[in-house]
Amino acid sequence: MRSRPWIPGILFLALTVLVPAIMFAQQNRSARRQPGPSDRSASNATRNKTAVTSAVVKTDLNEALSVIQANYVDGRKLDYNSVFKSSITGMLKVLDPHSTYFDPIDFAAFKTEQRSEYFGIGATIDHMQQGNQINTFIRATFDDSPAARAGLRFGDRILEVDGQSMENKSYPEVRKFLLGPRGTVVKVTVLHNVTGQKETVTITRDAVPLPSIPQAYMVAPGVGYVAMTGGFNLTTNNEFQEALADLHAKGMKMLVLDLRGNRGGLLIQAVKVANTFLHDGQLIVKQEGRIRGSSEEFIADNETPDQVPLVVLVNGESASAAEIVAGALQDHDRALIVGENTFGKGLVQLPIQLEYDSALLLTIAKYFTPSGRLIQRDYSNGALYDYSTRGGLGPDKINSQTAPAGPESRTDTGRTVYGGGGIAPDEIAKPGTITAGEAKLSDLLFGFALELTSGRVKGFESYKVGRPIEFNHDLQSTDYPVTDALFAELKRFAAAKPEFKTTPEQLDRFRAHAERQLRYNLTSAAYGTMVAVQVFNNDDKQIARAIEAMPRARELAQSARRARARS
Repeated sequence: MRSRPWIPGILFLALTVLVPAIMFAQQNRSARRQPGPSDRSASNATRNKTAVTSAVVKTDLNEALSVIQANYVDGRKLDYNSVFKSSITGMLKVLDPHSTYFDPIDFAAFKTEQRSEYFGIGATIDHMQQGNQINTFIRATFDDSPAARAGLRFGDRILEVDGQSMENKSYPEVRKFLLGPRGTVVKVTVLHNVTGQKETVTITRDAVPLPSIPQAYMVAPGVGYVAMTGGFNLTTNNEFQEALADLHAKGMKMLVLDLRGNRGGLLIQAVKVANTFLHDGQLIVKQEGRIRGSSEEFIADNETPDQVPLVVLVNGESASAAEIVAGALQDHDRALIVGENTFGKGLVQLPIQLEYDSALLLTIAKYFTPSGRLIQRDYSNGALYDYSTRGGLGPDKINSQTAPAGPESRTDTGRTVYGGGGIAPDEIAKPGTITAGEAKLSDLLFGFALELTSGRVKGFESYKVGRPIEFNHDLQSTDYPVTDALFAELKRFAAAKPEFKTTPEQLDRFRAHAERQLRYNLTSAAYGTMVAVQVFNNDDKQIARAIEAMPRARELAQSARRARARS
């Protein structure tokens, strides 16, 4: 309501700030006379001829800070870390969108992420809104995590953390109270869903694994599925080799490698993953930089690569190291790429530690796929928002491009591919979407799951989950099915709980989604969220398209082998 008057106000204040600034400069140079027009012209000409050196920049920064300290209205309350962090970040963003500055806290978090872990209690939490009341609950715990050892279970309501009430706090707010340094203690008061008993547990925060591969299982007869969605961290390739060995032991004949949402990470881990499927001597990626050691070619070193037909799933959130894997496998025709156009990040960053445990993540090189493609998108207009969101375009418009803009290259078998805009899939597959009406069902479905898993729904006592999570369970279609009788009971629950603002008619309209979400809730309680995701994968349109594309992937790999034999 007051936004319109503020616009000219900001402009006016900005103009008035310039006057005291000029006055301040004149007061510090009181021996000088007031310059006339001719003097100003000469001064400008001299300044334009003066080279901007690091010494000049340092002097200007020091002077600017002195001006701020002496004149800014809240100068005595300056957050110097924020001031310097924003200054350095602004300088780096002039270079490219991916160079950045880490203060000590950011850098510690960055190093923790690279180790594939974080520090906390090891639980997934979420909130439920029932009328005007918001409560946060335990969704699941991780295997051997502090929360699991403390006996926390699905549906336990978080009442207090260290004596502070969590009533009407959303889960992001509650999460801040639960995170903390390793070895510190947090007291969590919960109301157990199954027993109805209130309990305060003392939990020592510890490292909680963040696996690169949260799911690896047989998605269809003979078809293995590996979700490499957690980035490329120190453990990625080891996790991948373990997953492949397990899937081969279960009879895998074809593989779907899911890189959707994988925003990259360690280059060497991407190289190792690609090396799994490529032959001795095949180029994986070429890196070109300016400083010593930044230019390098990474060549496959594998006399017995895995020959399984391969489909790689990607989307607009697949970036950097994920694009290295997808690009190498596409250029050598070793995998069929399915999904949506990837992000388009072809720059390599090096963490350079500074004093006081801060660091620069500085772009030192560009990388090129085996066919010579630089897949980095253009960022020359300097607009970070436009770069990050592709000008605010939605996924449908981004992936509806028909004319690639980048330079043309060829794969091993002569297929045309393009640089300058990420990795374009060989087959476009759009994701499924959740409508606003479907999303509104979440609180009701979670509330009903709380009743079911506590054994409070008459006639459905078999859905009670009164034991710890059974991790690594091989999910079956008979596990917690949503039958017609159970769905009818869900509609009765909705009719009796008007505070959820969901009618039985709405449930009928969105029945497929309601059944899927309810079963996900139930399997989360019994087997944890990493297993429960399989419920959604069963109806994932892009995974289904990947499975359908397996014959083409097999033909592509065979063509590549014949081409290599002729060369």
